[in-house]
Amino acid sequence: MSEYRFSDTVRTFGLTLLSILLLPLSLLTLSLGYAAQYLFPQPTPPSPAHHHREDARDRRTILVTGVGMAKGLTLARAFHLSGHRVIGVDFEAPGIPCSGRSSSSLSAFYRMPKPDHPSSPTSPSAPSNTSPSKANGAADAYVERLVDIVRTDGVDLWVSCSGVASAAEDAVAKEALERRTRCRCVQFDLATTMRLHEKDRFMAETARLGLPCPETHTVTSRKEILCILDDYAASSSSSSSSEKDEKKKKKKQKNFILKPIGVDDANRGNMTLLPPAHAPRNRRQFIPGGAEYCTHALVVRGEVRCFVACPSAELLMHYRPLPADSALSRAMLAFTRGFVARSSESQGHEEMTGHLSFDFMVEDEEITENGFRRNLYAIECNPRAHTAVVLFAQPGPEMRDMVRAYLSVLEPPKGAANGRPAPRANDEDGNLVVPPSDAQSRYWVGHDLVSLGVHPAYRVAAGRISLHEFLSGLLVFFTHVLTWKEGTWETWDPWPAVTLYHAYWPLSIFDAWWKGQRWSRVNVSTTKMFTC
Repeated sequence: MSEYRFSDTVRTFGLTLLSILLLPLSLLTLSLGYAAQYLFPQPTPPSPAHHHREDARDRRTILVTGVGMAKGLTLARAFHLSGHRVIGVDFEAPGIPCSGRSSSSLSAFYRMPKPDHPSSPTSPSAPSNTSPSKANGAADAYVERLVDIVRTDGVDLWVSCSGVASAAEDAVAKEALERRTRCRCVQFDLATTMRLHEKDRFMAETARLGLPCPETHTVTSRKEILCILDDYAASSSSSSSSEKDEKKKKKKQKNFILKPIGVDDANRGNMTLLPPAHAPRNRRQFIPGGAEYCTHALVVRGEVRCFVACPSAELLMHYRPLPADSALSRAMLAFTRGFVARSSESQGHEEMTGHLSFDFMVEDEEITENGFRRNLYAIECNPRAHTAVVLFAQPGPEMRDMVRAYLSVLEPPKGAANGRPAPRANDEDGNLVVPPSDAQSRYWVGHDLVSLGVHPAYRVAAGRISLHEFLSGLLVFFTHVLTWKEGTWETWDPWPAVTLYHAYWPLSIFDAWWKGQRWSRVNVSTTKMFTC
């Protein structure tokens, strides 16, 4: 047995054994939750069947795709809590149950065959060994399945929460659904999706719209990289040798990070810094300051209706909302609004409706009199729902307002005349929904248990970290357990979390080992396994 195979075997069976050992604790927690609800009744989530008769006409049938991920499950629960009928859809590999299918918020669940690769009929990142006919066939089957579900269940609204693997297919499905059925969709059309989905196209679009973005070059060979670096070196070598000019030169010195345009799990975390000579000095980030943030926004007919921003990371598993009135959050909201307004205006077609998520880098630039000035750069766009939407998962007026914002897609544009919507001031916050000011931060106990407990315990036993570092990690873990909220667990709807940790992930990890598929890490919240 090779060293890699042995390591994968130990990891696979170790994590599976951990899941089995902790199953009684999960079931005990589930039972105590049910007992507490019985002994100390609390206001329970409303059942659509118990709604007043006069409210029946307001009840809608909502189709949510991606309910196996925290973001899709969050929205499905929110619609259910507001009294609507929810249909769940997600990819599901044979023998591996989707965790969302067990949610009591769903009236029905439909399985989609899980794609073997990120394919799309028009995506340039589709693997080269995939024929166009095969990719188009997969997309056609996906679209037709959604159309059948919408017609069979009388769906009023489709809320797309699918992942990166079906970005283009979802866009094609949106166009087909709105053309062939009465269902409306929270999803961008194909042209908008493909303009934002790929990193190079998004950067070009951002620059075209006159919005701030880092200097970006698209390269396809080592020679092109060297040409760019040589041009930069030549332009910077002509500067003066005075001490003052040398300081300016160091301050303005450029670094680039080499990133794949498409989906590349193996190299996702490989942030090659260029030029190499500067790597020891500037290894942390390619933008000085280095703070990274992400956002989630719901856009309805060119208006940002829901918005949240939070600190980000390369593998984001902890969500802490920025205060909605903070300068950074307001700046990212302003960028999002500006992008939507300029994009809609420049394209000259139907105003945008869908989810829009940005990744930002913030550069700190020191100013002598006014402290620090921060420059904001959008570095990536995801034209789909972001997991940060879990920060809305707190019953209250904000959740109800979020649901109303989604349902506004079904309403005719206010003030519409001759089929054209009336002008709207998009810089006012009257219709904007943000998470509650006391929103709890979110974590996933399965991820934290391994990353802050089990793995550090192994490393301290191997002498790779100190006991103090191990105990510090445990303190963070228990802080999250006691003061944060688990991202998938709900006392009134516990089975998705139990299924996630004790069925989906053990079976997925074992399946990968059985097939000889190597992986480097997993994202518990999005059910994403990063292959290597």
